[in-house]
Amino acid sequence: MRALASCCGLMATALASVSPALCDPVADFYRGKQMSLVLSTGAGGGYASYAHAFAPYLSKHIPGNPTIVVQNMPGAGGLRAMQYFASVAPRDGSVLGLVHSSVPFAPLYGIKGATFDPRAMNWLGSINSSEAICVSWAASGVTQWKDLFDKTYIVGGTGAGSQMETMPAMINTLFGTKIKIISGYTGGNDVYLAMERGEVHGRCGGLVSSINSTRPDWFESKKVVVPIAVALERNPLFPDTPAIYEFATDDRTRRILKLILFPLQMDRPVLTPAGVPPERVAALRKAFHAAMNDPAFIADAQKLNIEIGEVSGEKLQAILEEAFNTPQDIVKAANDAMNLTGSSAAE
Repeated sequence: MRALASCCGLMATALASVSPALCDPVADFYRGKQMSLVLSTGAGGGYASYAHAFAPYLSKHIPGNPTIVVQNMPGAGGLRAMQYFASVAPRDGSVLGLVHSSVPFAPLYGIKGATFDPRAMNWLGSINSSEAICVSWAASGVTQWKDLFDKTYIVGGTGAGSQMETMPAMINTLFGTKIKIISGYTGGNDVYLAMERGEVHGRCGGLVSSINSTRPDWFESKKVVVPIAVALERNPLFPDTPAIYEFATDDRTRRILKLILFPLQMDRPVLTPAGVPPERVAALRKAFHAAMNDPAFIADAQKLNIEIGEVSGEKLQAILEEAFNTPQDIVKAANDAMNLTGSSAAE
């Protein structure tokens, strides 16, 4: 700081007036730097579409305009990346993460290997809030809610703790459906490929935005259908498809569902590790807000068929605090419903 003050003093003497940007320690840190935006998913899926679209605009609004390089770190349903941020990632604000919205809640449910505290991390914001759906290949014969009781609905998953596995497990437990989960896929895009090959019928816990960004013809060509929306209310895009909340017949089940659906309120969350200097966190949050509201990014998102809707970092922190303060009996019931007990974070 003494050197910086001296530098600014010399500039002031030489130039008579100094632009604040020339003495901005945050801008000085990021200027000329290459940052990483680490995804908890594989390449080619919806998260990658969002990351590559958003990164240039985030870079534009960070003081010093650093370059942001997108990197993939899939594994264990997203837990591998979260563990990286908790224990390995630099704590200087040079590394950001775009992670599964479900994985910050893994420690709440006692998932093995989830030793991090998401409340200690610095959440910049979420690129969207959304409603999950169960999507099915139209030719599979599983096209309506009642089919989930009468037929075996085979869905792909990426590992314990990911929504692709917790959501169908929860529906089975709370409502008695017959959804079979085939685990082991690297990411959502691989599940979509498996649907096209006929390996699985569909994906439960996916998002409309993910499909529109990677398979924009699926809905328009009626290649897929939505038998159920995993949400509190019906999705306006599918007014005839019931929301799972409609089938909750008692207050306890409704409370369990609300806890389980918390991650959907913070879809595509962006973070940086705990310990990053507060002034850099503040600058990154400001840049996130500016990028989300950049007319050029909004236009690009429309062209790419990706849905956006800013959720602030402060709101994310509040969601996590509320979730982690949920009564233990409700947490246990949600845990059991999603079949998380005994889950492992190992790949």
